[in-house]
Amino acid sequence: MRSYSFKQVDVFSRTPLKGNPLAVVFNADGLSDERMAAFASWTNLSETTFVLEPRDPRADYRVRIFTTLSELPFAGHPTLGTCHAWLEAGGVPQGDEVIQECGVGLVRIRRQGAELAFLAPPLLRTGPVEADVLERVRRGLGLPAGAIVSAQWVDNGAGWLAVMVEDRQQVLDLQPDHSQMLGVAVGVIAPWNVERDGDNAQFEVRAFISGDGMPEDPATGSLNAGIAQWLLGAGLAPASYVVSQGLSMGRAGRIQVERIGDEIWIGGAAVTCIDGTLTL
Repeated sequence: MRSYSFKQVDVFSRTPLKGNPLAVVFNADGLSDERMAAFASWTNLSETTFVLEPRDPRADYRVRIFTTLSELPFAGHPTLGTCHAWLEAGGVPQGDEVIQECGVGLVRIRRQGAELAFLAPPLLRTGPVEADVLERVRRGLGLPAGAIVSAQWVDNGAGWLAVMVEDRQQVLDLQPDHSQMLGVAVGVIAPWNVERDGDNAQFEVRAFISGDGMPEDPATGSLNAGIAQWLLGAGLAPASYVVSQGLSMGRAGRIQVERIGDEIWIGGAAVTCIDGTLTL
């Protein structure tokens, strides 16, 4: 066994314990796949990342991303959280942007003041959700017939599909039956009503990964990146907007979405809560 530098950070929040926690293990090149997976399962967080030397000379570092169940080729809050931890630990990028290497390839990350933003990767799967899958999701979410006003595959590596309902309160009131949604990663979104909900955000989102150790994700970069490509492509959202996520879990995540030309950037704050070493 050996010691590794370790951080646990909270992503999509400036306030500790109000975002989405992430475990980050540095200098992990010597760890086996099995050891990484075992540690990620042990943390019982939605994701754990392992920072390694890059294989692509254009990258500043390489990251592997694990849930409690499997490895992901890409995920959003691990991308921002790992970058925050890497910079805080003294990482120096080769250029103006940080370039992360992961399963989907190279991901660009830019610094914007105290926050970070990643360039939304291309969707691996898009288009309408099959009727039988959508009906299973509707039943699993406990929504009445007709409550889903639109749905789309928004998979950029994590398998997401997204459904839209009319009212923010419908999203907050969801009490899903996870046994009906096993094997499907589901995002639910509704617009805020300015008169009733205010203007601190424009959309409310919840993210469900049934069967995972954390079946609901408090603040989800990959899902919101996929949803942004759907909404912006369909003209259903302004070029810049804010997503609220995690309220039903006692969190207060805020995800910033911004379209610049043909690029969509997903940003937010991160704060370190634990800094030390671990033995594996």
